[in-house]
Amino acid sequence: MNLSTRRAVFFLLVFFPVILGTGVPLLGVQSGVEQEWNQFLGPHANGKSDAVELPGDLSDPNALAWKADVQGRGWSSPLILGDEIWLTTAIEIEATGEEREKMMAEASIEGMSAWASVELHAICLEKSTGEIRHDIELFNVEYPPLIHSLNSFASPTPVADGERVYCHFGTFGTAAVDRKTGKVIWRNEENVIDHETGPGSSPILNGDQLIFHCDGRDAQYVCALDRKTGEQAWRTDRSGSMDAEGMYKKAFCTPIVIERGGHEELVSPAANWVYGYDPASGKELWRVSYGHLGFSNVARPFVDGTTLYVCSGFMQSTLMAIDLSGAGPPGEKSIEWTYQEQVPNISTPVLIDGAIYFVSDRGILTCVDADSGQRLWRERLGRGHSSSPLLADGRLYFGDHDGKLHVIRPDRDGLDLLKTIELDAQIMASPAAVDHSLFVRTADSMYHFRKP
Repeated sequence: MNLSTRRAVFFLLVFFPVILGTGVPLLGVQSGVEQEWNQFLGPHANGKSDAVELPGDLSDPNALAWKADVQGRGWSSPLILGDEIWLTTAIEIEATGEEREKMMAEASIEGMSAWASVELHAICLEKSTGEIRHDIELFNVEYPPLIHSLNSFASPTPVADGERVYCHFGTFGTAAVDRKTGKVIWRNEENVIDHETGPGSSPILNGDQLIFHCDGRDAQYVCALDRKTGEQAWRTDRSGSMDAEGMYKKAFCTPIVIERGGHEELVSPAANWVYGYDPASGKELWRVSYGHLGFSNVARPFVDGTTLYVCSGFMQSTLMAIDLSGAGPPGEKSIEWTYQEQVPNISTPVLIDGAIYFVSDRGILTCVDADSGQRLWRERLGRGHSSSPLLADGRLYFGDHDGKLHVIRPDRDGLDLLKTIELDAQIMASPAAVDHSLFVRTADSMYHFRKP
C-alpha cells in the first residue's frame, strides 16, 4: 500500500470517526488556542497559520502597523497571545583583554564568541503599539561558555498557556512568568550541559508538563518539569549509540507530541536517532536510526497522516519519511524514502498539499513530493537561511541572514516568487501570523504588518 492510499484509508478510519465523536486524529500539535501563536512554529507545531487577509505588498508603507526596537540579541521567535507579544533576549557584555584570549584559546571550533556576562530577559510588548509592557530579567550569567556567532543565548522559543509564559535558555535555566503581572513564578537551573555552541532546543507543553531536550556533548537526555512548580517530573537518557567524539552527540531539536495507536507519543530527534517516548513517564517506546552520522540537527519533526518527517542534521543532512501506521514500534524498515540534496540543518520544512518545501542553510529552496521523495524543482532563494518558513494566507514567508523576507506562492510546478523586501537586520527568528497580522523579528527589531 503506497503512502497516498494509506493516507486515504487513515482519513476514513481516523478522521471520519472524529467527526462522529468516536476517534482521535494523529496530530503533531500541542495544547493551545488556534488564534494565538503560543509556541515554536505556532499552535499546529508546523509553521502553518490560520491568519487571513494579510497585506499583499509588505513594501507598502501603509502595511507596516509599527516597528519596535528590541534590546539585546536573541533568535527566539515571538509568541502572539491576545494583546501580548512575548519574546526572549540576551543582553551581552563582550569579554576583552586577557580574559577573552584565555576563553578563545579553549574554542574547539571556528566562529565562536566570548562574553564577560549575559542577562537573559523575557519581554512583553503591546500588540497594538509595540510598547513594552514587561521587561523581566530571568538569569544573569558571568563568563558564560563560548557561543557560536550564528547562535544566541536566547535562541529557544518560549511556550505559553493561558496564564504563564515558560522561557527556556538551555543550560542557563528555565523559568515560568505570570503573563498578567510579569512576576517570576519559578526558576530551574538543574539541567546543566555543554551545548558547545550555545542553546537551541525550544520547550513544549503537554498536560501538566514542560518538556525539552538536553542534547549536549557531555550528556544527552529528555527532561520534563512540572509546569506548576518547575520541579523535575522525569528524565530519560538517550539510549542509541553515538560517535565517541562529544561534538557529534549534540542536537538542538524541538519535539512534538502525536497520537498513535490510541496513546500519545513524544517524537524526539537527537544525534543519530529519532526516538518515541511516553510523554507522561518518559519511557522510551521506540527509536529509528538515521543510518549515518547526524548531529546538531535543529529542524523540528512534522507529521502528515501516518507519516513522520525528520531531518537528520549535519554531515549529510537527510530528509526521512517514516511510516507510523503499524501497530508496533517503527524500525529501519519503516523508512519509506530519504532525500539528501540541500536538506536544511536548521530550518524546518513545511508540507503543503502533498509537497514539502524547504530551504537549505545556503539558501537553496527545494520542493519534493511528499509521497515519493522525488524532487519537483529546486531554485536559489537567497544566501544564508536559519529561520523556518511560515505558511499564512496562501503564501510562504522565508527570512534570511541578509535581512530579506522572501514571499512565495506554493506551487508544485516551480518557484513563484511574489516579493522580496529588505528589513533592517538579519532574520534568524521564524515569522508568526495571527488573525490579519504578520509579525517578523529581526536581530534589532519587531515588525507588525497589517493590511491597510
